Amino acid sequence: MTIVSTSTSAFFDRSRSDIKNLRTQAENYQAQMSSGAKFDRSSDDPVAASRLRVLSRQEALSGVDKTNADRANADLSLADSTMSDMSDALMQVQDLATQASSSTLTDDQRASIGTALDQIFGNLLALANARDSNGHALFGGASAGDAYSLDASGNAVYVGSASSDTLPLGDGQSVTRSMTGPEFLSFKDANGNQTDLLAVVKGLSDALKGGSTDPTGAASAALTDLKTGLDTLSTGQTVVGTRLSWIEVVGDRRTNLSELRSTEESDIGGADLPTTIANLQETLTVLEAAQSTFGKLASLSLFNEIS
Repeated sequence: MTIVSTSTSAFFDRSRSDIKNLRTQAENYQAQMSSGAKFDRSSDDPVAASRLRVLSRQEALSGVDKTNADRANADLSLADSTMSDMSDALMQVQDLATQASSSTLTDDQRASIGTALDQIFGNLLALANARDSNGHALFGGASAGDAYSLDASGNAVYVGSASSDTLPLGDGQSVTRSMTGPEFLSFKDANGNQTDLLAVVKGLSDALKGGSTDPTGAASAALTDLKTGLDTLSTGQTVVGTRLSWIEVVGDRRTNLSELRSTEESDIGGADLPTTIANLQETLTVLEAAQSTFGKLASLSLFNEIS
């Protein structure tokens, strides 16, 4: 009697355990189909889970790098646009200087040109003090305030820092987000002295308004300096354009790496839907058969076999 009782109990326990395992397996397959993930817990596959964490951290860092790249792109785009506006204004200065270099003009006409140059000088100063995407000086390096200020004589003086900030783009790559004013406005004049385009415009304006005994000669000299200064400004724009292109190259590489990480994450942790569906159907079939078999065996009795 004890043997029969023990065997029956073991049969029921084993059957319940098998059916429970099949149900759990079926639920896991259904969960994979819903979430698209192969496993819910790290303990299911520690090695795969570790690799997925690494990929997740890399993707998070890539997001930070993209934020830096977006900021650098915005600031460099602003710098390029502002330099273009400066170049247009200086072309007007060239035209006015060409007029002023003519000996047929009267002093009043030259003074009128000087007044027009004052307005352009004010516009150039405002452009030199343009703001970046964070509201700081675009051409002032790391300075939060203006890049240029006026001294007691009305001359523009650079008050920014020596260099612009550098932003990391990932994988050891970086880019300088702008240029300082002196990097594209300063140059050596015809006499070999250091000057800048703001000083050239201000000096020409003063000369035409009576500050020089030879305004015609001052205008001719200004034309030479303006040409050199515009070449320096053009070089600065080329540098900015090169940096923008570099950001694009690094951005394309970042996108490619992100796609590779996404593919690897899918391969490691993503559920293969067709295989999962097939496994679920197979498990449900086995579960149904197990339940049916258990029901039939459980209903059998030795007394039914006694005739």
